[in-house]
Amino acid sequence: MNASLRLGLTSLRSHRRRFAGTFVAVLLGVAFLAGTLVMGDTLRASFDTLFTSANGGTDAVVRSANVVTVPGQGQGTRRPVDTSLVTKVQGTFGVAAAVPVVEGSGQLVGADHQPIGGQGPPTRAGNWITDPKLNPYQLAQGRAPRAPGEVVVNRGAADKGGLKLGDTTVLRAPDPVTVRIVGIATFGGQDGMGQVTYAGLTLADAEKYLTPRPGEASSIAVRAGPGITQQQLVDKLTPVLPTGVEAITGKAASAESLDMVAGMFLDLFTTLLLVFSGIALLVATFSIHNTFAIVVAQRTRENALLRALGASRRQVAAATLAEATAVAIAASAAGVLAGIGIAAGLQALFPAIGFPFPNGDLVISGLSAALPVAVGVLVCLGSALLPALRAGRTAPLAALRETAVDQSGASRGRKITGGILLPAGVAVTLAGVLTGPNVLLAGAGAVLTPAAFVVLGPVASTYAVRLLGGPLDKVRGITGSLARRNALRSPKRTAATATALMIGVAVVSLFTVFGASLKTTMDQTVSKSFAGDVAVSARAFGAGGAGISPQLAPAVSKLPEVKTAVGLGRGVADVDGGGRALTVTDPAKLSGVLDLGTVQGSLAGLGANGLAVSADEAGKRGWHPGSTAELAFPDGQKQTFTVRAVYAERELAGDYLLTREAWAPHRVQDSDSLVAVSFRPGVPLPEGKQAVERTAAAYGSPEVQTRAEYAASSASGIDMMLTLVYALLALAVVIALLGIANTLTLAVHERTRELGLLRAVGQTRAQLRAMVRWESVLVAAFGTAGGLGLGAFLGWVLVKASDSAGTSAFALPPLPLTVVALVGLLAGLVAGLRPARRAARLNVLRAIATE
Repeated sequence: MNASLRLGLTSLRSHRRRFAGTFVAVLLGVAFLAGTLVMGDTLRASFDTLFTSANGGTDAVVRSANVVTVPGQGQGTRRPVDTSLVTKVQGTFGVAAAVPVVEGSGQLVGADHQPIGGQGPPTRAGNWITDPKLNPYQLAQGRAPRAPGEVVVNRGAADKGGLKLGDTTVLRAPDPVTVRIVGIATFGGQDGMGQVTYAGLTLADAEKYLTPRPGEASSIAVRAGPGITQQQLVDKLTPVLPTGVEAITGKAASAESLDMVAGMFLDLFTTLLLVFSGIALLVATFSIHNTFAIVVAQRTRENALLRALGASRRQVAAATLAEATAVAIAASAAGVLAGIGIAAGLQALFPAIGFPFPNGDLVISGLSAALPVAVGVLVCLGSALLPALRAGRTAPLAALRETAVDQSGASRGRKITGGILLPAGVAVTLAGVLTGPNVLLAGAGAVLTPAAFVVLGPVASTYAVRLLGGPLDKVRGITGSLARRNALRSPKRTAATATALMIGVAVVSLFTVFGASLKTTMDQTVSKSFAGDVAVSARAFGAGGAGISPQLAPAVSKLPEVKTAVGLGRGVADVDGGGRALTVTDPAKLSGVLDLGTVQGSLAGLGANGLAVSADEAGKRGWHPGSTAELAFPDGQKQTFTVRAVYAERELAGDYLLTREAWAPHRVQDSDSLVAVSFRPGVPLPEGKQAVERTAAAYGSPEVQTRAEYAASSASGIDMMLTLVYALLALAVVIALLGIANTLTLAVHERTRELGLLRAVGQTRAQLRAMVRWESVLVAAFGTAGGLGLGAFLGWVLVKASDSAGTSAFALPPLPLTVVALVGLLAGLVAGLRPARRAARLNVLRAIATE
């Protein structure tokens, strides 16, 4: 083994340039993985430090034990607690201070009259807590609010909105409130809690604007006396609290806040990056395997001589693996260092682009450093294993033969295996998509199909290169013909080189198709379901937005241009043990602005105890008009409702419709998320829209959009997602490009004598460069074409597998896919530049003399 190691390292030193592409591919993949892990650890530690610092003086939190959690709404909706409980808590032994905490949604309007935060991060408001140890916010400028209409805002919100001390602005809570800024605050020493905006009011104002009834608070913050631990404080508070009210430690409250941030953002963020790290490493696997396969083929005589001199198969294979191990360790170690640099760069970049994560030192755990190295070594060794075994099987008599280009790949066994895998993969996928859909079956088929593409690659490359390279004979003459023949020499090598690019293009195409399908579905949903002329919307991050004032819809309905204006509010309730979102509206008027499809029963008389549900939800629960349903609200009250209507279309209306009369006794902070408006006959759309905008200006200027604008803005988040996806997948394309370049560089070395002979018989340097470049383009064209086809198919599978309701539309966007195709071809052209230049610089006489 020592001899094999020395032999491998000696060979690596002699031919280190051949492994440059492999080194870079491993480095990039490991760097992305390491950067993701370090960034995730750093963000969690930073948020943990931030919450611990901000809530360091809070030893216990008293709150309602009743919570209704709807998927996607973080910590859920809790019942308020009575502020009279503060006196009882204050009188408990071990309590040094107790204050009510009133919290709700409140969006500040900036100096430009635009809502701060737009439709993105949560916008919060609450009472300014006078006890500095219990207040997570600390005054940085100005003073605390003392009079009605005075407010303290966090420094991040003030900077975003161009606000300063003494300015007067509007707080949408959701009814517009004119406020004057008397203080600027920080959160745990930072400008704010991430991108969350905050407005601190007097307790009286907070009760007036943020709670449905005075005398109620979201929770009670408690500070312990000397010598009392947080757990001891909780133990003393628990016996004096009424039924349905609980006490938790301040540490547990901070942990819940961290879990909420992790659940809503950090986990998604790191998971997304880890997925793309895996894609990058998968692409690197093919590039690494191809490099070692070519190197082993080029060393056939060298390995045969070793075998003839007494080296065993194991020693020859071990020598190749020793090279792979050395490259893997060096590249992985460099990748970890590069990953730390990437994490540091992201930490500095995010605040500059509007994502002010908490400040903090980079956190590099043992796992974050060790795992990428282990993965890098495993990927590199796994990719080199088959070529190493092939090297070990080299016969000693091969030393008497000239080194030949690998012609394998289109074997009968490969054709049979691929011919079985491809129909099986497609059949399993179709079965999973068309029956249910069945996600497990669809997923299994989605794995089998790419595997079949890889197996059939060498078979398909022969036909594909002939087809794609056919026009080159006419366009480039003998140069194009030679490029096509070179690409056809080794179907296995061509396929392996193209596969790396195929995977990258397939993933890009998959997300492009999926994104286009989502946008088409949204457009069709709005076009089909939204029967109004304009929409006043307030979409926001999760449930954190302030929404629209419920007074806006009645005000708009009074306009002479308006026929109907209906607000759609938000509510939550527990149904059969699960949280459900409720749409609070006027169901009788809703059909004038939304298409609810076929309605069984009547929407006109729901009243205070009637309910309308979607046909999908009714089918799941066996309900029909006349059925009864029990809803448990966040305030702890349960009420039995009669299902009086079942409607077919739920896209914009949701699954449950409830009147404001029924929701009023249980409401927390009342707001609308959408106001749908239809105009009277003959009213021009621009004129009607301007009238609505003038009225909406008095309610904090929520956005007024036409039906087409509303549909486009509903899909704006998809464009942001695709931009991020493309940026991340650029790494995979770069690795694939390196693979093509490395393969061509090795091929040029392999064909040195042949290239010298071509130059000797009259081929010019320009023709030689063009021949190599066109060979690169043909390989890239094969990979791009396969990636587009595979990506489009998998995109269709993803659309159908995620469409349990059967309402999603499938769309193939021609322009984006054309751009993807052109980028793939351009990548091939760029990859061929350096090998082509190197080939053209060969000395003719030395090249001819090369063995």
